[in-house]
Amino acid sequence: MAPKVQPLAQGGATLKRTLGLWAIVGLGLGYMTPTIVFDTFGIVSQQTDNLVPLAYVLALVVMMFTAVSYGKIAGAIPSAGSAYTYVRESIHPNLGFLVGWTSLIDYILLPMVNCLIIRNYLEQLIPGIWPGVWVILYCVVVTSIIYLTMRGTSNLNMILIVFAGIVIIAFVALVWVQLAGGAGAGTVVSVTPFFHGGADFGAVLAGATVVCFSFIGFDAVTMYAEEAKHPSIMPKAILYTVILGGAIFLVSSYFTQLRFPDWHQFDDASLTDSSLTQIGDVVGGRVFQIVLTAAGFAATVASGLASHASVSRMLLVMGRNDVLPKKVFGYINPRTHTPTFNVVLVGAICLLAMSFSLDLIASFINFGALIAFTFVNISVIAWFAWRKNLRHTPRDVFRYIVMPVIGMALTGLLWVNLSADALIGGSVWLGIGIVYLVVLTRGFRRKVASFDENDAVTGYNKLPTDALDVLSEEGADPDPDPVVRR
Repeated sequence: MAPKVQPLAQGGATLKRTLGLWAIVGLGLGYMTPTIVFDTFGIVSQQTDNLVPLAYVLALVVMMFTAVSYGKIAGAIPSAGSAYTYVRESIHPNLGFLVGWTSLIDYILLPMVNCLIIRNYLEQLIPGIWPGVWVILYCVVVTSIIYLTMRGTSNLNMILIVFAGIVIIAFVALVWVQLAGGAGAGTVVSVTPFFHGGADFGAVLAGATVVCFSFIGFDAVTMYAEEAKHPSIMPKAILYTVILGGAIFLVSSYFTQLRFPDWHQFDDASLTDSSLTQIGDVVGGRVFQIVLTAAGFAATVASGLASHASVSRMLLVMGRNDVLPKKVFGYINPRTHTPTFNVVLVGAICLLAMSFSLDLIASFINFGALIAFTFVNISVIAWFAWRKNLRHTPRDVFRYIVMPVIGMALTGLLWVNLSADALIGGSVWLGIGIVYLVVLTRGFRRKVASFDENDAVTGYNKLPTDALDVLSEEGADPDPDPVVRR
């Protein structure tokens, strides 16, 4: 039987498969902003009563279960679109739309958060200049890079992440020497960052909800499924991103907690805004403060590149599904092989960073992320136990039912600790989505526009034959009906 021919995306062009495993992992780590641990450390240290590393452990455990679910479903449905696509294909298009719409608040606002952080850095570095100048400059530069090339975006992201990683290693080395010399807690090995007599688990759990924000990004790598050199690398990319990102957060927070064992050491600005500059000054003086700030700047730009590129691809998927106007959102530039309209639109939205505060925008992001995490776990159960008729062996039941249920339960712990602003703002956005869905479906009398997600826009249908064994090893059960590359 001859393989079916792929339809092209709107505009007659396709996304281009140029990203290898480590390029995608780098984009995921860039999205996660490794230096964010220093920005939020003072706030979380006060909230958890000096148990920041424990908060990261709890968040990492939650993320690992969900990351495994992402790996399974990404291997089975190797298409861009993330939670939107997975729920659409495994459960129902209308529910997929609502999940995609709700998680869109996370994806589309995170680039603005990065812009706000850059604006704050530059305001402190060069005071007296209208902040809007930095916002406009940032948006023009980042949008132009992503507009022109995805490979170039990936390369620049990797350079920025490597620089931030080197500075974090230098930070750990400096703190190690200082601890050995009697500074801070006066020891390199201690359990107090994970437990002490006055520990309040509820407070630590609330802190875990805050640091959960740091992990947002591992799921975004699924947006690059159709630009990966081979779709079989996606489960690995997801797991590696979570493991490496979690390790960076855990090690950094552990040594920072030992160096700053009491949150009262931080000044008011560090407890309400960012503690990065104070941490850098105490650990290495003015010079290292500048270096650590530069690393924070680099990591934030890397996150801006990754988050901007990923949401542009989510809008592309929603456009080619006719959920959004296809001629506009489903367009891929035949010269750059990028969804240029979406890229420019996200850049324009980032300009709103001139008017909004960081606290207000950040409060909405976790709502969308937790919606996505919850429904990806549900999608694994629906796809393997319902769509693919799970064999119901004890091993399969554990992998495809028990583990996703645990992932949902752990995510539920974060749900109950969301702020009121997040719940109210997220609910309003969801309500707008429901109204839009009623219009699209003519009062739920039909499904959202029918589209076969296996008709990818990259020249692949489903999976090549040689990807099946790799995906099986990674814990995913791909569709047993692969079609060869065009």
